[in-house]
Amino acid sequence: MRVEKRIRKEHRVRWIAAPPHTHSGELALRTGSVQPRFATRPVLHGTLGMVAAGHYLAAAIGLRVLEQGGNAVDAGVAAGFALAVLKPQENGLGGEAPILIHLAAQGRTVAINGQGWAPQRASIAWFREQGISAIPPNGFLPATVPGAFGSWCAALLRFGTASLGDILGPAVELAEGGFPLDAALRTRIAGLADRFRQEWPSSAAIYLPGDQVPSEGSLLRNADWAMTMKGALDAAARESGRGREASIQAAIDYFYKGPVAERAVAFTTAHAVRDATGRAHRALFTVKDWAAYGEHGTRLEAPTRVTYRGVVVLKCGTWTQGPVLLQQLKLLETYDIAALGHNTTAYLHLLLEVAKLVFTDREQYYGDPEFTDVPLAVILSDAYTAERRRLVDPQRASLEWRPGDAAHLSLSLPRAAARLGGDQPAGALGVQTGETVRTGDDEQVGDTTHVDVVDRWGNLFSATPSGGWIPSSPVVEGLGFPLGTRGQIFVLDERHANALAPGKRPRTTLTPSLALRQGQPWLAFGTPGGDMQDQWSLQFFLNVVDFGLDLQAALDAPTVHTTHFPSSFYPHAAYPGRVHVERRVPLDVREALGALGHEVQVDDDWSHGQPTAVAFEPRRGVVAGAASARSLLPYVMGR
Repeated sequence: MRVEKRIRKEHRVRWIAAPPHTHSGELALRTGSVQPRFATRPVLHGTLGMVAAGHYLAAAIGLRVLEQGGNAVDAGVAAGFALAVLKPQENGLGGEAPILIHLAAQGRTVAINGQGWAPQRASIAWFREQGISAIPPNGFLPATVPGAFGSWCAALLRFGTASLGDILGPAVELAEGGFPLDAALRTRIAGLADRFRQEWPSSAAIYLPGDQVPSEGSLLRNADWAMTMKGALDAAARESGRGREASIQAAIDYFYKGPVAERAVAFTTAHAVRDATGRAHRALFTVKDWAAYGEHGTRLEAPTRVTYRGVVVLKCGTWTQGPVLLQQLKLLETYDIAALGHNTTAYLHLLLEVAKLVFTDREQYYGDPEFTDVPLAVILSDAYTAERRRLVDPQRASLEWRPGDAAHLSLSLPRAAARLGGDQPAGALGVQTGETVRTGDDEQVGDTTHVDVVDRWGNLFSATPSGGWIPSSPVVEGLGFPLGTRGQIFVLDERHANALAPGKRPRTTLTPSLALRQGQPWLAFGTPGGDMQDQWSLQFFLNVVDFGLDLQAALDAPTVHTTHFPSSFYPHAAYPGRVHVERRVPLDVREALGALGHEVQVDDDWSHGQPTAVAFEPRRGVVAGAASARSLLPYVMGR
């Protein structure tokens, strides 16, 4: 009874408008009292640079590049290549890597479109002819042309300073000489061992040395990966006389127009692999798909941006889910977030209701802008935002599907509803936990990783590599890495914004973030987590800007998210009204959320993502960095 009275009293309070003309510095001073007494790690400070990455060895490699005179891009790409070796259950060269880069000297921010596209043979008609209603999450059918290698190389070629040998070399050393196997990767290998032995011998050859699950701490080697990348480095060396850019371009051509493409296409079209359909299929690739991507698939683009409390926040375009973070900020900017209180019922309820609105818009409108007319200017407009904000009820959790009519399209509702259609009710289709999607076949589980870098000049780098997971597809014999399965995100319905089409990019969940303050570079941040990335990243950002938490405390704070909307991943489950809350959120808050109508699922204390962040603080002449203690492997290093 006492809990019920407390809930009723709390929710008589109306939303509080944000004070006018405030900026993040003022808010930080005003709300500094919410700093916790304990954080899992210190915020690191230095003057040379900071590298925060999903594995401590990748962070160490990035720092070494900074110490050798490289810039943030050099260090970020070196860490990215290392992550492809160290965390093959979360990312690889067969996957993708969206990147955001801020160039301090030029005052310019660039997005690198590192998402591969669908083969020309991949069409809705083809899948219908095969009796497939949803693209499976494993095997060869969901493979898009790998975007990661092109993305890393494009960043280095256009904005780095070092040679490819200097940047890729440390990752080759890891693969060839071996690295100590961590508990997370060993657990994943152990769970995959039977399938590797029975169906994927090329994966077993690398990850089951001596036909045994390797022990934690033993050295794990990937000689094929090292040889593949040595081939790219040899191609680069042959063109070194023509200059650094020509050298890097030669490696790109080696990957997309040479032996790597040829071997990948030959292997995946000669071998049929069982997938979630229960049948075995070959890939739909041709070498022409790879060559075309190598020619003009990796794109440099202007990022999307909004201003919140005087802070400019930048994201990749609608070929990612990135603009959902910006939509959420637009909806929240009229509220006095600090006055609501950190992780109170009123605050978390507001976040969850805003996320429901924004992610239904994502489902309604977001897709590859080369194929889909996305009304992004309308979606981020003040008028549209005000209209959507009126739907937020402080007294009740919504259970409805409420996309906005940003484009005034007659197909608007059917297009969104297509994802929820079919004979099975939404919410009975699977269990969604970030990039991790369990469908009764545990080897389909994958995840993502992240890297952030700031250097002494104020350059910022943020990348979210993923895909090419060893749980989802067999290693390509002789290459040392599997292909990706990002094509599962496509929808097999022509009415949908994210409908499959040849040469189209699936709307990826991968979403790095940058922020500028008072016209100066400030933050690079991000996290793994599939559909939850821009829910958790939002909470980190608000922890810093509105609640004045330092970087580590902001990353450590418990988070919530909703799965109200259809998952990006097979089988595209939706759970109207469901929210997930880390157990560290107080019990009375969890109960109060339930009383408002949320279906509250309590997750483990430290289970939501692996966020990292770095910061540039020019007034003090220092850089800073932090990494979440979740999963233990993410780390920040700098000096």
